[in-house]
Amino acid sequence: MKQYSVQQLAKIAGVSVRTLHIYDQKGLLKPAHRTESKYRYYGEAELLKLQQILFYKELDFSLQEIFDIINDPQFDLLSALESHKSALVSRQNRLSMLLNTIDKTIFHLKNKNEIMRHEDLYEGLPKEKAAAYRAEAIEKWGQDTVEKSEKALTNMSKADFNDLKIHFSQVGQQLFALQKVDPTSQEVQALVSQHYDCICQFWGKNPTAEAYIGLGQLYTTDERYTAQSGEPQPNYAAFLSKAMTHFATNL
Repeated sequence: MKQYSVQQLAKIAGVSVRTLHIYDQKGLLKPAHRTESKYRYYGEAELLKLQQILFYKELDFSLQEIFDIINDPQFDLLSALESHKSALVSRQNRLSMLLNTIDKTIFHLKNKNEIMRHEDLYEGLPKEKAAAYRAEAIEKWGQDTVEKSEKALTNMSKADFNDLKIHFSQVGQQLFALQKVDPTSQEVQALVSQHYDCICQFWGKNPTAEAYIGLGQLYTTDERYTAQSGEPQPNYAAFLSKAMTHFATNL
């Protein structure tokens, strides 16, 4: 079985040799064995144990708390790893939300007085593609509807328009995560209400129940509206359409 010196383990784990000495002194991580010259050597079991210690440190546990946890006779490595994953995913989601908030704030401060232009509505799309999207929208919804929408949106500041797009995207992500939940449930309907409010702002008017239901049906026939990372999501589209239909019938 491969063994590692304290220097090798420190390099692998990204900690200092002194840290490993402290863990040894506190009984957190004893070496597999010591040579007659008092050199420490660690095996696979110690590597896994160190991983647990570092995970708990990342989650802000004290050394004493970590000692108590990993020395508990009921401690199970697999369960601990699953728990770590759940906690880290939760932290990752919180950090993503914070980063989004920071980005929104920075954008708002930089652009709060900048007026929207017609071209800004199609930012990021090649000119030809933007024109094709606009023509398609006119064909589906009518020129008057599209022009009213564009007028309402260009009355926003760039910062407000960016906030609207970010909020709409976040609502979509939350709905996507709930697609296995009853679409008529209170939790889903609360998000659909936010989705409807965003559509009101995008369209520059409150859609009728029929129009909102029609939009939901469009989601099921045109995969572009509900695709995730370029992949079609027919189940999500069907879920969202049902949720929107239920919401619209209670407007």
